[in-house]
Amino acid sequence: MAVKSNQKGARKLSKDNIKVIPKLLGYLFKYYKVPMIIVIICVIICGIIGSSASIFLSSIIDDVIAPVLKEDSLLTFKDVDDKLYQILTTMCIVYGIGIISTLIYTQIMARVSQGFLNHLRKDMFTKMETLPIRYFDRNPHGDIMSRYTNDVDAVRQFISQTLIQIITTAVSIITIVSLMLYFSIWLALISFTGVFVIIRIIKSVGSNSAKHFMKMQISTGALEGYVEEMMNGQKVVKVFNHEEEAKESFDKINEQLFIDAKKANYYGNILMPILNNFGNLVYIIIAGVGFILVTKEAYNLSLATFMGQAEPILQIGVVTAFLGMSKHFSQSIAQVSQQISMIAMAMAGAGRCFELINQAPEVDNGYVTLVRCNIDENGNITETNERTGHWAWKHPHQADGTITYHELKGDIVLENVDFGYFPDKMVLHDVSVYARPGQKIAFVGATGAGKTTITNLINRFYDIADGKVRYDGININKIKKDDLRRSLGIVLQDTNLFTGTVMKNIRYGRLDATDEEVYEAAKIANAYDFITRLPNGFNTMLTHDGANLSQGQRQLLSIARAACADAPVMILDEATSSIDTRTEALVSDGMDKLMKGRTVFVIAHRLSTVRDSDCIMVLDQGRIIERGNHDSLIEEKGTYYQLYTGAFELE
Repeated sequence: MAVKSNQKGARKLSKDNIKVIPKLLGYLFKYYKVPMIIVIICVIICGIIGSSASIFLSSIIDDVIAPVLKEDSLLTFKDVDDKLYQILTTMCIVYGIGIISTLIYTQIMARVSQGFLNHLRKDMFTKMETLPIRYFDRNPHGDIMSRYTNDVDAVRQFISQTLIQIITTAVSIITIVSLMLYFSIWLALISFTGVFVIIRIIKSVGSNSAKHFMKMQISTGALEGYVEEMMNGQKVVKVFNHEEEAKESFDKINEQLFIDAKKANYYGNILMPILNNFGNLVYIIIAGVGFILVTKEAYNLSLATFMGQAEPILQIGVVTAFLGMSKHFSQSIAQVSQQISMIAMAMAGAGRCFELINQAPEVDNGYVTLVRCNIDENGNITETNERTGHWAWKHPHQADGTITYHELKGDIVLENVDFGYFPDKMVLHDVSVYARPGQKIAFVGATGAGKTTITNLINRFYDIADGKVRYDGININKIKKDDLRRSLGIVLQDTNLFTGTVMKNIRYGRLDATDEEVYEAAKIANAYDFITRLPNGFNTMLTHDGANLSQGQRQLLSIARAACADAPVMILDEATSSIDTRTEALVSDGMDKLMKGRTVFVIAHRLSTVRDSDCIMVLDQGRIIERGNHDSLIEEKGTYYQLYTGAFELE
């Protein structure tokens, strides 16, 4: 199914691909306007010079060789030598300028192409960091990574090679057409007829090549997404003996990539042989017609004769020059066709890169910020840059221009909240939660009941459809998201450790934390002892998401990171689900210290971990069906009682 949708995407892309080129060029000139102007000038010079060989060839034949061969020629050998020396000197100067121009633009493009890709990747990553969680939930991670590798590489080839080739070819074609009309309109018409047929061939074969190259680009992204998914879930694949099914799914996606690549390269590879052979045919026709016109001393219709700069009779030098120009002309058209596949891949790649860059960023209209503060004995709050252990919400009022401060206490209230990840499918229905400062609120219920969704709304990974969410009496829509999330410490069920030292991973919770504060956070999580036993202690390098640690140790580091953040509100989403009984006993004391004086939201399947909660809420299909503390819910003998006693089991 995924592959089929990718093909639809390719068809859609093929309709809009032309729009990508000016956008890509505009993006290029945004960063390298002056260097690109210099490059274009140099490329134009090289294109003109590369097409000028026919002029010198015609001049040598008609002005040097032909007069010498005439019996009635009045030219002396000195005259011939002078004329030949003049032509050769001019050729040396012209081609010398061409060499210098080539050196200039190649050196500039070497820097521009890599610098441009640096900017492109940087802009992509910068935009990615501003995107809402929704984007990553709906797009395969492997496909996103493919934009940084395959798609960016396709753009690199276009910028460094194809773009220069297109400009050079365009200049060559314009120059050759002008020279053809200047030398002989008759022979030019023959060449133009051949080019017309070549263009028709390119349009027929090249369009299929472009279409399949774009499909290949998208299929490559699908394949990388699947491989990345299988690599992350390799343990699950092996545990459930899913290897054969995984290979079958891979073969289907890989087969689709093979089909797209085969068709793309088939059309791309047959194009050049067809064009080359047809160009040879045109070459033969011009040679034959030119020979007839010369021997018949036919009148040469040309711009040169109109301007009085050439004899009216067709000269052998003109035919010889025309043969070279015809060959160059057909080769230039063929080179354009050869670049069609590269252009198609670049447009597909650039389109996917710009699709990421043009994604709407996470909207943040908040204006209430979190600041450090001092609180005197009378409760007056003053803002400070010093670390005091106290935080306050800085609330500017637009109506009168005043600023008020509210102490951050951790009072969080959800009132009649409705929410759905998609507008037509609600996940939460009329949910109300009241978490007073210092309380521990627990959510229990089956998978998919909406427990994690509630915490996603508190940190505004998603915005509610209806209702209110208030933080210390302030609507969280008014709080800047960065400041809101700075006040929340989160320990997720799935641990995410980053490449770096243990120290760096714990300090991820608060970048300005001192070494002593990192040590203290590790002690709170009871991670200090096992860290000191590592080969390099806190300086031990972690790679591949902490693959050199046990699952329990990784979770302890995740808890230590939350402790280092020292946030007044903690969200523990199945925080102990991956910890064995012995490790859970070790961390329980640390968790108690971590939760002390803080508002805590706990999501747990182990009901033993939520017994001491101030309020336990039982969710079912997005609704709160029971609430109360452990004792009161046991007395009710409802769903919680049945879950606790084992009559029901969480799924």
